[in-house]
Amino acid sequence: MAENNILNIVLPVILVLFAPILGGFIMGIDRKLTARMQSRMGPPLIQPFYDVIKLWGKQPFISSSIQPILAFGYFAFSLTSFALLAFGQDLLLIIFTVAIADLCLIVASLNSKSPYSVLGGKRELISMMSYEPILLLMAISIYYVTGSFMVQRILSLNYPLLTYLPLVFLALIPVLIIDLKKSPYDVSASAHAHQELVRGVFTEFSGYTLALVELGHWTKIVLMLSLVTLFWATPIIIGIFLALILFFVVLVIDNVYPRLNWKSMLKTTWSVGVLLIIANIVGLISRVVMRI
Repeated sequence: MAENNILNIVLPVILVLFAPILGGFIMGIDRKLTARMQSRMGPPLIQPFYDVIKLWGKQPFISSSIQPILAFGYFAFSLTSFALLAFGQDLLLIIFTVAIADLCLIVASLNSKSPYSVLGGKRELISMMSYEPILLLMAISIYYVTGSFMVQRILSLNYPLLTYLPLVFLALIPVLIIDLKKSPYDVSASAHAHQELVRGVFTEFSGYTLALVELGHWTKIVLMLSLVTLFWATPIIIGIFLALILFFVVLVIDNVYPRLNWKSMLKTTWSVGVLLIIANIVGLISRVVMRI
């Protein structure tokens, strides 16, 4: 019993410590697969780590005194939200904590005189408004099936959530697209030079502040993919496989579809995502009524 308790503490701690590293490798895979889809060789898988190390050694340009604090806040709250997930805590608390991380990034970008940064911050706020309702409805749907918001309860289920919430699972695709800042919803920032803002919300970050933001972004990506694994938590290897499939689908969409404006993003995400989740909940309710 004591060994199990120690394992329940040590394993989540290891996952939390390695989350940013795993996120860096995911970004490396992202660059590599995107390059291959475009008939290019692409950078090495560990190129994101080279970039962050280089940024950490550069002299930063601090546009405001609060910027370093908010950059650290973005990373800290992203890591905290993943820690809550790793320790099997409340799903709503996880969603609210990662929302605070997003707010740190938004406030930092708005607290600048750069028009690119300010516009990027406004669009990041719209992006947040686009996917937060989907995440909340996802948590409510999971509660309807399991009777609990606790991740530990979800991990102990003897059946996969995907069999009950397939439409909710599909509704997470636009959420991943927005969080990964991929086309067609890379309205607040882009890693490519195909939109007018380019780096957008990241414009005024440099040196170690930009490195902290990158680490926060990597951790948040791992968090979002981990939420996908909850739909098939037993065995967890299938959930990980599902998350990788969804990640690949997002990369394909990024390389196929042109960028949409923020109005299209908001309308599409709310209409398609919300309707899918509502249809799934209605289907569950009708199934229960038919049994009665």
